[in-house]
Amino acid sequence: MDIKAMFRFSYGLYVLTAQENGFDNGCIVNTAIQVTDTPNKITVTVNKANKTCEMIHATGQFNVCMLSENAPFDVFKNFGFQSGKTVDKFADFTQKARSENGLYYITDYANAYVSGKVIQEVDVDTHIMFIAEVPAAVLLSDIPSVTY
Repeated sequence: MDIKAMFRFSYGLYVLTAQENGFDNGCIVNTAIQVTDTPNKITVTVNKANKTCEMIHATGQFNVCMLSENAPFDVFKNFGFQSGKTVDKFADFTQKARSENGLYYITDYANAYVSGKVIQEVDVDTHIMFIAEVPAAVLLSDIPSVTY
């Protein structure tokens, strides 16, 4: 098997947010997918070692913020290169607002966000796949989504 073939998948980049016991957190993920449109459902797959994964498992809700091409590297650094287990990632991050579910979403560097209410979890070894209903989806801008 040529493992390089696996790198031909294209991915979006997202900030996945959650809140538990008054603590807000978020992490960078690349595995958020719409799976049905009637009813509207999505999946998000998160590394089990992430604080955000623990929080979603405990609360059953999250927001997926679709990062746009104008997102600076500092957004990726803040949400992807440090752990919510040791850092409050939202403490100095000002480009945020609360959605109807009470969770943060990224305002300036996302073109949309989708709220998820978990209906099922699937253990996929190192990660948890959360299958969720979509109670809210909001378009924020027309700036194209960032991909890699």
